[in-house]
Amino acid sequence: MNAPVTPPVKPLRVALLGCGNVGSQVARILLEDAENLGRRAGAPLELVGVAVRTLAAQREVELPAGLLTTDAESLVEQADIVIELMGGIEPAKTLIHRAIEHGATVVSGNKALLAQDGPELYEQADAAGVQLSYEAAVAGAIPILRPIRDSLSGDRITRVLGIVNGTTNYILDQMDSTGAQFADALKAAQDLGYAEADPTADVEGHDAAAKAAILASLSFHTRFALENVYCEGITSVTADDIAAAAEDGYVIKLLAIAEMLTDEAGAAGVGVRVHPTLLPRSHPLAAVRGAFNAVFIEAENAGELMFYGQGAGGTPTASAVLGDVVSAARRMVLGGPGRTETTTGHVPPLSIDTVRTSYCIGLQVADQPGVLARIAQIFAENGVSIETMRQRIHQNGPDGGTTAELRIVTHRAPESSLAATVKQVAALDVITAVSSVLRVEGI
Repeated sequence: MNAPVTPPVKPLRVALLGCGNVGSQVARILLEDAENLGRRAGAPLELVGVAVRTLAAQREVELPAGLLTTDAESLVEQADIVIELMGGIEPAKTLIHRAIEHGATVVSGNKALLAQDGPELYEQADAAGVQLSYEAAVAGAIPILRPIRDSLSGDRITRVLGIVNGTTNYILDQMDSTGAQFADALKAAQDLGYAEADPTADVEGHDAAAKAAILASLSFHTRFALENVYCEGITSVTADDIAAAAEDGYVIKLLAIAEMLTDEAGAAGVGVRVHPTLLPRSHPLAAVRGAFNAVFIEAENAGELMFYGQGAGGTPTASAVLGDVVSAARRMVLGGPGRTETTTGHVPPLSIDTVRTSYCIGLQVADQPGVLARIAQIFAENGVSIETMRQRIHQNGPDGGTTAELRIVTHRAPESSLAATVKQVAALDVITAVSSVLRVEGI
């Protein structure tokens, strides 16, 4: 008796929205590695079209002309899987809504959209029973979202610290390793293609803040939006700050931090923040160089974990996109509901004032008796304990006398107490300048 013939599996139609740095690499891999991808997915993956703004634009990858279209809406309506790599809010949001309405699985790398409107999209995908995947939205090639959502779902994450923007990490690393000024390091990042001509989203921390909202939502099973993230960029970090940090055994990194906290009434919540941070050089994140990314997780049972790799670039990010595509396709072949997030409750966001952290404060002061005592008194009155204090005398005061430079590192205290301390110290008549205020982690 002849064995039964297995009927061929119907191909899954894939529509790609956007053909920029990442999109062009996704298209290339879908075409060049179609056989292997189809074998892993359990069905052929057929790229049916690539939506672009302009047909005649120059692209990194040469694609068959018949694949390109400016009619994104029609392309979405004929797809089983829609890959959205357009960026921005619109028309990406409308096209994702349209894809979900037509029962398509969606894979996106759009951190700005997910941070702003993710909850709305997740709810629509849940109601439609389709998958919305977004591994590429946070740290490029690094597999971080699925491990948080799946591998650590039986644990309790207490804290996440991440270097999630390669541009700012490259700039700060250049300032640390070469002594470059901020402007020179930014120019080098632009020359290498790490930074855009308008680098605002990176250097002001907005890109990292969007990723912090996504990480917090998955880690603490609660939907956090961009508005819940406190954000500071790196434009105020100077070469003097970098040099002083190095002298004290620290490195400055732009960190995205999400952590479980309790407010003054003892109620649990989550603080989410992005800002330049001093890290001891012994901390694992301090060794993350260049444009690389890393996410450091603290969990009750697993302990400390770190995920490290290339956080940007067309080919590395395409790897994360196609991982989502193959996973989603496999689910479609085998059957089963789509999966987006794991929100099981509501833990309220807490303001930056509730966060307990440490400060490193740089002060320019008059070199005269009693100055240290007056400063120490203000710290004590605000309940802020000083861990270390370093003083350096300069012979070039404005009146020809001497001045002193103080660098004070505090113990952990509420942000509100630390901010009040700095404000009161700055008002003293013996303080000529507050040269820097940086938060410290890892001590």
